[in-house]
Amino acid sequence: MNTLATPVPVRRRPSTRRFRPAVLAVGLAATLLGTLGNAPASQAQTTRPAEATCPSNLIGKARCYTGQDTNGAYYTMAVPTDWNGSLVVHAHGGPDLGDSSDPSRGIDDLERWAVMVDQGYAWAASSYRRGGYGTRMAAADTENVRRLFVSAFGEPQRTYVHGQSWGGNVAARVAETYGTPSGAYDGALLTNGVLGGGSRGYDYRVDLRVVYQYYCRNHPRPTEPQYPLWQGLRADSTMTSNGLRARLQECTGYASDPADRTAPQQRNLDDILAVTRIPERSLEAHLRFATFTFRDIVSNRLGGRNPFSNRGVRYSGSHDDEALNAGVERFSANPAARRDLSYDSDLTGRVSIPVLTLHAIDDPTAFVEHEAAYRATLQGAGGDDNLVQTFTTETEHSALSDSEYANSIAALDAWVRDGRKPTPRSVAASCATFDRSYGGGCFHDPAFRPAPYASRVLPRPGGLGWPTMTAAQERAWSRINGVGIAP
Repeated sequence: MNTLATPVPVRRRPSTRRFRPAVLAVGLAATLLGTLGNAPASQAQTTRPAEATCPSNLIGKARCYTGQDTNGAYYTMAVPTDWNGSLVVHAHGGPDLGDSSDPSRGIDDLERWAVMVDQGYAWAASSYRRGGYGTRMAAADTENVRRLFVSAFGEPQRTYVHGQSWGGNVAARVAETYGTPSGAYDGALLTNGVLGGGSRGYDYRVDLRVVYQYYCRNHPRPTEPQYPLWQGLRADSTMTSNGLRARLQECTGYASDPADRTAPQQRNLDDILAVTRIPERSLEAHLRFATFTFRDIVSNRLGGRNPFSNRGVRYSGSHDDEALNAGVERFSANPAARRDLSYDSDLTGRVSIPVLTLHAIDDPTAFVEHEAAYRATLQGAGGDDNLVQTFTTETEHSALSDSEYANSIAALDAWVRDGRKPTPRSVAASCATFDRSYGGGCFHDPAFRPAPYASRVLPRPGGLGWPTMTAAQERAWSRINGVGIAP
């Protein structure tokens, strides 16, 4: 039996609320407003969503729609044949790099999270108006697609925001900004989320970038133009992902069988992994982020200013820590650049709607300690009564079990409807019901609690308190002209 904790107050929609059938409303002319941070408002009318072919796993189960809003963001929607009246607004991860919106991203994510539509929820997602970093921009585009959905199909009975990976950061930002007692969202589901925010959430990649260069000396090579490593990659470099992989292989032999690595390669690999605590299977992905996404953040979003620091950090775990700490590149953040990154992506913890998180304990990309950072953030703001965190013994970042996704959105919906806060144990117990339909398995560990973020990621001096950006700081910074990251 599903065991529930003592009821706690949550905001509920009026019982008289109604929704229109899953057909396009006449006269779609809503203005989609970019009201987050410094994302500009759309002044023109939107275009009508066009009916599109659903992914194969939803054919016959839903009607699907695509379009592009006036900010240039492509979007995807789906309305089940048997719609339960509620909407899931999805925030995708990444960030994808590139100058423009990707029209295929929403379709791909709809196929991946079709289980929510299969459960009767309508679904809407924005591909964001451009690639590259910008959490507030992505949150504004996520809210825009919700408004477009309402204009087309009517006001849902309940609306939930879901985000995975970096999309978890985006969705958490949506919850803080729009999830007010009179706001548009009733609850949030954050799965494998990057919840430490931008100013601390990438510190382990900062460490990887400098530790890698100390051992490998090939990124850049001594014969190539030199640049400070906080840039990730110089702005005019033509290096590709394949080129980066070749350099990583050259230095560490990471893609080779251990028996085929040279002794220097194996020692380099052992030292890099031991110092950074990054899993070997995700080493390339983290280095790619610390190269190309760092370049986007620094060169494209912050005007060449440095938001990162490793001053005062002592690295350990190598075969010679003294030499490593003496030789590794050191730098301090530009205060204005760090403020702008913090304003864009750090969380205040001011949450007034139910938030359920689901995280794989052995996630090799967004370490589970991000959840400890998020709880500390909400505790620091007095909002942790609205938080339930659940964990599974899975080992992947990009996908969790369909049974768990279906169970989690149902648990959140029940919390909102009934006002009874679930527990990790009750969520784990209810998963078996959904696994009978989806067969993906239920891997909850209701007793698990993540260690503090600083136990996994080396803290910078003064970097132990949460939240990293208070609500008062956010208000003060918002009055600074040009603060944050431009959309």
